[in-house]
Amino acid sequence: MAVDAVHEGAAALQAAEATIYDVIVLDRDLPVLHGDDVCRTLAGSGPRILMLTAAAEVDDRVDGLELGADDYLGKPFAFAELIARVRALSRRASSAPPVLRRGDLVVDLARHRAERGSRQLLLTRKEFGILEMLLVADGALVSAEQLLEHVWGADIDPFSNIVSVTLTRLRRKLGDPPLIETVIGKGYRM
Repeated sequence: MAVDAVHEGAAALQAAEATIYDVIVLDRDLPVLHGDDVCRTLAGSGPRILMLTAAAEVDDRVDGLELGADDYLGKPFAFAELIARVRALSRRASSAPPVLRRGDLVVDLARHRAERGSRQLLLTRKEFGILEMLLVADGALVSAEQLLEHVWGADIDPFSNIVSVTLTRLRRKLGDPPLIETVIGKGYRM
């Protein structure tokens, strides 16, 4: 998972405006702009919202869900449960089919497997993330910045050559004929 962390409500709204998130984990008691206001603003706009907060009474949970949260987890919580809930919400948020195909390339998102022809592809998480983004884009251009943001996260150096290095390895693993096209100065597409 690529994760961005912000520590107050106004920054949460700015981050949600700048980045497309599958799931937002939101505390209700945020400074500057309360988490309830953030939830109200973001509800129904795309990302699933998991409220994670110390306000864990039944009335608090009901209020949070009525504000538009998709799930609610009270503190203290088990980290494994938080991860499971985020993954479940992410599956619901994804509009991509569980299996993506492009010619003889088959990518099973749920099982995290890829094969080309009859050959299983052994991909790293980053290679798989790039491949998934390009397949979901369905021929549309995906910029290096979008790949950095969604596959590596917002904390990566924007001047890094990690996208081109990872794409070179991915292309080698995919084999011939080439499936990924580079549009110089713009990005990549399948």
